[in-house]
Amino acid sequence: MINLIAELNLISHLPEPFKNIDLLRKAMCHRSYLNENEDMKEDNERLEFLGDSILGFLVAEWLYKEFPQKPEGFLTKARALIVRTQNLAKYARSIDIGPALLLSKGEELTGARERDAVLCDAFEALIAAIYIDQGMEAVRNLVEPLLKSEEDTIMDRFDLEPKSRLQEWAQAIGHKSPVYVLLAETGPDHDRVFSIQAVVDERPLGIGKGKTKQAAEKKAAENSLKILGIN
Repeated sequence: MINLIAELNLISHLPEPFKNIDLLRKAMCHRSYLNENEDMKEDNERLEFLGDSILGFLVAEWLYKEFPQKPEGFLTKARALIVRTQNLAKYARSIDIGPALLLSKGEELTGARERDAVLCDAFEALIAAIYIDQGMEAVRNLVEPLLKSEEDTIMDRFDLEPKSRLQEWAQAIGHKSPVYVLLAETGPDHDRVFSIQAVVDERPLGIGKGKTKQAAEKKAAENSLKILGIN
């Protein structure tokens, strides 16, 4: 049976104790465990299926509320970043799912307890188990603090999003990728200001200024989108 200390430690991270502890154990049960143990009749794959859908909804809901000014493209990319296997495995580690997993001896020896794919699947299964046992609000109470911790990462990851949108627009209508032309550098060495213009197929578009070339290019792309009437 599942290690009691590991089980209790996992439960301590959850919004509420489980009413049906067997449901929690099923969520922690890797398919390999069934081959060596008759005490479990079902692994966590069905729960994982349900949890994947629940998590996708909650992530989409959170992004929609948290970034009200961002377009659909940004939200889609941010959701993909959050629900990727490595990220869900990180969430699983943060609530100590690994020690609570039910694994075969062979999987144990090959390090499955720390394998991203196994942890990701167990996290999704746990989401479904909490939903069945306690309802959506309990799942939301677990997931939203984890998502909140990703806010800075999301913004950093997509800080150049206006450049991506400008490139997508150019490629969609058969143009070459935008180029960014340095118009001027002003100010002393310790406080430079760069002025850059975005150009698409020799068509000058928006101009941006910034303390770095990257920041100026982003601003140039933002201003280009405004000129083109792209929200």
